Amino acid sequence: MDLQKVDLTVDELLKTKGNLLKLKAIAGKKGVNRVIRAFEVNRPGLALLGQIDEFRAERIQVIGRGEEGLFKKCDPKVFNPNLERILTHKELPCFIITWNMPASRALVNLCNRHGVPLLQSSLDTAHLVGELTTFLEERLAPMEYVHGVLVGVYGLGLLLTGESGIGKSECALELLKRGHLFVADDLIRIKRFPGQVLIGEAARREFAHYVEVRGLGIIDVTSLFGIGSVMDRIPIELVVSLEVWERGPSTKKYERVGLEDKTLSILGVDMPHVKFPVYPGRNLAILIEVASLNQRLRNKGINIARDFQDKLLSHMNIQKKRVADG
Repeated sequence: MDLQKVDLTVDELLKTKGNLLKLKAIAGKKGVNRVIRAFEVNRPGLALLGQIDEFRAERIQVIGRGEEGLFKKCDPKVFNPNLERILTHKELPCFIITWNMPASRALVNLCNRHGVPLLQSSLDTAHLVGELTTFLEERLAPMEYVHGVLVGVYGLGLLLTGESGIGKSECALELLKRGHLFVADDLIRIKRFPGQVLIGEAARREFAHYVEVRGLGIIDVTSLFGIGSVMDRIPIELVVSLEVWERGPSTKKYERVGLEDKTLSILGVDMPHVKFPVYPGRNLAILIEVASLNQRLRNKGINIARDFQDKLLSHMNIQKKRVADG
């Protein structure tokens, strides 16, 4: 797995989302290369009043009508020093004024002095914060690239991993024939969103719905199985690893009861993980379907293996009691 570092500058924000967010730079333009690292935004009202102990300087600072009211009511001798203390934070990315409100002279001068970009938007505050947060969550989400196959089985996002040539693509084709959904083959991009949610998609959108099958070549899934058989992205809820089963004295032992909850860490999120030994004659598509259904039950708090164990122990206790009672 290859962890990718994501960077976004104020200049890139202006170029990619400037039109959508109705943004324009009005001061501090020499600081447009400042880096945005947080997807949350901040309303700096308390900091402008001097309460800066918990000030989140790493976030984009949004000035709405409430903050604008502070500019007008507060004594400049108290207000301007607080503003300058805020602007001295090196991790501060930028300020955005909403509603197309005019910027105060003090704010413009201080942003120019400290090289902090001051942007202006014609959008209302709620609209800007909603659109901006959605964009930043997507753009700044931590991500990894994983080699495997991503499919949707019974509504569950499932990542197939294993050595090259073990049969991941063939397994995906069998699942397609059984009515399940295909997302991507070979290189998968996984992003982590708030709530420990992992979303998987093809690393390159233009090659998303193609599969390489040894002996057959490249297959266009959309053309063969129809547009309803593919998805662009899906939340990942289960990882299935395929492994070659080498029989002999040193044969690797695999789970036979299912009591142990095994996981695989991806981007710091522990994902349920199942390993299947591969050997001729084994129908992996059916096993994957059952694994998906079983995981859906576990997501609802139902663990078949533990229920079976409880029934077995209860039966054994009953038998012991009968023996003891004669």
